[in-house]
Amino acid sequence: MKPTLLILAAGIGSRYGGIKQLDQFGPNGETIIDYSLFDAIRGGFGKVVFIVREEIKDDVEAIFAPKLQGKIEYDFAIQGIQSYVPEDLGTVERTKPWGTGHAMLCAWEQTSTPFAVINADDFYGREAFATMAEFLQSDTDDSQHAMIGYELKRTLSENGTVSRGVCVVDENGNLSSVVERTKISQDMDKIYYEEDEMLTELAPETIVSMNFWGFKPSIFPITRKLFESYARANFTTPKAEFYIPYIVTNMIYNDQSKCRVFTSQSDWFGVTYPEDKPTVQAALAELHTSGKYPASLW
Repeated sequence: MKPTLLILAAGIGSRYGGIKQLDQFGPNGETIIDYSLFDAIRGGFGKVVFIVREEIKDDVEAIFAPKLQGKIEYDFAIQGIQSYVPEDLGTVERTKPWGTGHAMLCAWEQTSTPFAVINADDFYGREAFATMAEFLQSDTDDSQHAMIGYELKRTLSENGTVSRGVCVVDENGNLSSVVERTKISQDMDKIYYEEDEMLTELAPETIVSMNFWGFKPSIFPITRKLFESYARANFTTPKAEFYIPYIVTNMIYNDQSKCRVFTSQSDWFGVTYPEDKPTVQAALAELHTSGKYPASLW
């Protein structure tokens, strides 16, 4: 059974200043999602689910449905503010979605196979999709999940600080922990993160999570239970976000599962700031010129 790809496309993009998941970066006006879809299809995925906000669903469908028709099954899941919030809590007073873990939970009904989760605005490379598809098709242990990790030095922005999930991997290649570090930047040949006005150096080869995960469907009931508890604890905190690493860390800590880490040697790139766009455009143009992607994806 071919795995499913969930694309997290409900974000607002406050730092970017627009809906970056629908912005055009390729030489023919391709979005970054176009490259993920192309790589997923040739990597062995059998279905894609776009996780979106209600107000952008029609735009997403208009852009991608014609391209995917006859190539791969596709569906949509809506990440609503009230989705999976316990009914007794009433109406939530917040304007932004609950985060990546909540987004994944919102695609439960559309997902019946092992699945991967990616960001809509990140370019991961063909290798990552092929590796994850092979794992999801071949590994039959419901408690074994996976992550594609990247070397920190390959994930930085020249235009500002970034946040990354810094990973610790054990001797068996499984994730021991992932800690979100904010305000990561490079100064000359050294990389630092800032916390409480203190700078701490990180090795350039440090493995970080770029939100490319592979899960078995057994994660959904665990996620729902965790989210309901999280929603109760953060009901009056409008900016609180329920992240996927929180779910994974909880399962590892409670010996419910393991998460294998596959390290990609590809250059990751994405758009955090508007100033990142020319760099991404140039990188994609070079991939076409070198023959790694055809002149036209579709």
